[in-house]
This record gives sequence, C-alpha cells and structure tokens, in this order.
Amino acid sequence: MGPGLSQRPTTNDQRQPLNQRPPLIAFLTLELRIEAAQSLKDKRQVVRSVKDRLRAHFNVAVAELDPSNLWNHATIGVVGISSSQDYLDGLMKNVERHATRVANNTGADVADSFVEYL
Repeated sequence: MGPGLSQRPTTNDQRQPLNQRPPLIAFLTLELRIEAAQSLKDKRQVVRSVKDRLRAHFNVAVAELDPSNLWNHATIGVVGISSSQDYLDGLMKNVERHATRVANNTGADVADSFVEYL
C-alpha cells in the first residue's frame, strides 16, 4: 500500500476493551400458590397484579410462564440484564421480596423461587 493509505482493521484490532464484559442475564422464576382463587378470573387478577407491580417498580421484563388452567397455581418469570453480577443479585432479591409482598396482599403465596444466570 502506498503512503497515507491505511489497511482495514483486522478482527484482532476490533476486540472489546478488557474492562467491558458482556452483559449477564438473570432469570428469576416465581411459583405462586393462589389459595384464595375460586376461578381462573381470580387467578388472572392476582397474576396481572404481580406482573404489573413488578414492571412498574423495577426495570425488568415479566411474563407468565406455563399458562395453565389450574386456578390455584401460576409460574411467573422475571428477567434482568446488567454487566454487574452484584447488581443483578441485589435486583433479583428485591424483586422476589416485592413479589412476595404483592402476592400476599392479593391472597397468594410465593411457594418457590430460584434464580438462574445466563
């Protein structure tokens, strides 16, 4: 190549800086037991309340997983993304605590919960 002309950067030159890590994804699964529900309508009200309040209070994605016709059981998934594992740990603990509070106020219990990191 002649003077003043530069080569295109190779893939080795396009690496991310060492201080930038790829984002982590935390996936919280909440198993709800809804003893007060007498119908699917009651179940949907509880699930919607939990989902809406978690979305409003935290910057997370929330969805009902395994939407079954069992009126006394529901599974909710909550996802958060960050480059900091410590932040995600605290976020998921706070989300679980808040979900338990909301569920208890609507006649449900969080029967089980667990967090996975992807």
